[in-house]
Formats: sequence, C-alpha cells, structure tokens
Amino acid sequence: MSDRDHITSQTVNLGMIVNIMLSIAKTVIGILGHSQALLADGINSVSDVIYYIAVKVFMRQAKKPADSEHPYGHRQLESISAIVVGAFILTTGIAIFFESINKIYDLATGYDQARTAPLIVVLIAAVTLIIKVFLFLFSKRNYRKTNNPTLRALADDHFNDIMAALAVIVGVVMARLGFIWMDPAAGAVVALFIVRTGVSIILESSAELMDRVPDQAFADKVREIAATVPGVKCIEELGSHRFGPYFSIEVTICVDGSISVDEGNSIAHALEEKLKDHYRDSLSRVMIHFHPEDKTHA
Repeated sequence: MSDRDHITSQTVNLGMIVNIMLSIAKTVIGILGHSQALLADGINSVSDVIYYIAVKVFMRQAKKPADSEHPYGHRQLESISAIVVGAFILTTGIAIFFESINKIYDLATGYDQARTAPLIVVLIAAVTLIIKVFLFLFSKRNYRKTNNPTLRALADDHFNDIMAALAVIVGVVMARLGFIWMDPAAGAVVALFIVRTGVSIILESSAELMDRVPDQAFADKVREIAATVPGVKCIEELGSHRFGPYFSIEVTICVDGSISVDEGNSIAHALEEKLKDHYRDSLSRVMIHFHPEDKTHA
C-alpha cells in the first residue's frame, strides 16, 4: 500500500469509528433528552457511518492498478466516492430541515408540547465539537498531503458537524431560557449547513469528472511555459483529464507553417519535457498536437 493510500485509509477508518460512537450517543441522548437539534445531528452521524462504508468500498477499488480496460487506472473512483458522500449529505440535510420545520409548526400550533432538554445534551454537543475540530484539522491536513477529493469532502463534513454542534448548544441554552422554538430552529440551521456542503461537494467533484481545466491559474501557467519554448506561436486548445491525484494534459499548439514535420515534432517534444519537469509529481501523461499557425492568432 502506498503512503497516499495508507493516509487515506487511516483518515477514513478513524472518521468511521468516531462517527459510530457519536451517532449512538447523539441519537439516544437526543431522543431521551427531547432535543430536536441533537437528534438531527445524531441522524446526520448515522448517515456519516453509512457513507463511510461506501467510501471504504470505493477506496479499495480505486487502489487497483491500471489494466487493459482502464489504462489510466481506477483513481477516478475517488471523485465518484466524493459525489456519493455529497449525495448522502444532501439528502440527510433535506430530511432534517423538513423535520425541524415540522417540529416548529407543531410547537406553534400546540400539537406538540414543549420539553426542555437536559444539560447532558449540551455536554454531548460540546464533546462532539471538540472531537470534530480535531477530525476536521486531521482530514484537512491529510487532504493537502494526498490531494484526494474524498478526504476534502470528509473534511467539509466534519466542519458541518462543528457548526451543527454549535447550533445544538445555542438551541438548547436558549430553550432553557424560555425560547423553546430555538431548539428545532437550531436543527433547521444545521440542516441548511448540511445541504450547502452536499451541493458544494457534488458540484466540485462532478467538475473533476468532466475534464475541467483545474483553474485559470493552471491554464495561465501552461501558456507561460509554452511561451518559453522556441517555435510555439500560441496555444490553440488546452485540455486536462484528472485521475485521482494525477492528471494528463492535452495541448494543441500553433507553429510556423513553413517548418518541417520533424521540426514541429521537436518543438512539441521540448514543450512536453518542460511540462513534465514542472508538474513532475502530478502529471501522468502529456499529449502535444501541432498545427500550422493561423494568422488570426498572431
């Protein structure tokens, strides 16, 4: 197992174990303590456990080496895994939001009686807050080490849980001061954070699967490198394909139409070597095509 895969596995395993314990504690205390906010957070932790299991399955498949059917390997499963995480987060957030709004309506209409949550609810939320701050920092650090989009998604979810724990504490304290509706309102706020994170993860990971050039700075850097290669007149097309932490670049350059094919190949090879040297740790493949210069690009 590579260091990258070991770090990923370690991060996922730790998060799953912690979420199993937290989901049990928060759900049970949320029910017994009549705290809608803590129960919502507990349900969120239960969904966390489910998608952690899914993540482990995807990560095992992603580690498989390249084969005849998958010449670039299976690392794109990391982005697919992140989308699965985002989908779980999104659906959980929507369910919690409507349940919390329904609770507020029941309190307002007298259909349900107000109950004050005990202080143990605040204690559980405070413990969750401390643990999740650690997991957020741990996952974020390991994401920077591995550039694994799944770890980024997990770090974002831990940050969600930090906001959720803060909402629980505020909601319960305000409810004990007489603002009973604040507890389910805190649950609704938690849900909105969860929904936002789910949508963000899905959009970002989907973009990685659709061959999006990483960002404008990346495109500008490739053009800057190309400009240092004698004979390159312009970049006509630039594409990038990501495979987990690695990516390939496909570039179409313009060259002088009067030069020979061999000279064009030499220019393309020089650009290829410069790109490989600059992105030596993350670039898996470079494909350079060259066309005669279109004078409209001059």
